Amino acid sequence: MAKRIVDLDQLIAEVIKGIEDVKGENISIIDLREIENTVCDYFILCDGASNTQVSAIAASIQKNVSKSLKDKPWHVEGESNAEWILIDYVNIVVHVFQKQVRQFYNLEELWGDGKITNIESAF
Repeated sequence: MAKRIVDLDQLIAEVIKGIEDVKGENISIIDLREIENTVCDYFILCDGASNTQVSAIAASIQKNVSKSLKDKPWHVEGESNAEWILIDYVNIVVHVFQKQVRQFYNLEELWGDGKITNIESAF
């Protein structure tokens, strides 16, 4: 599949805004561009305290991106149980976790060769 051409900085900003709008926590960006054979350029990770908050974060991200950039995800997974929702924007894949699920899968360690940037919350 060919990667879509979007302004990645703007997409990242809208995703982060969507997370912060519903008080998602522990936002990290993993830059995967220097790693060979990755599925995308960036992972954005965050967590919520419950399945209700995880669902709200995922909905907020999609609403923000749709409204601001007129873009929709290529694929979304995990909405039914809302423990880990994956939102695939092709170049950027967003992972919205419940805290304990994020700790268990520890994607930051799995993709430790990528450059990790932690975003300070606005609240």
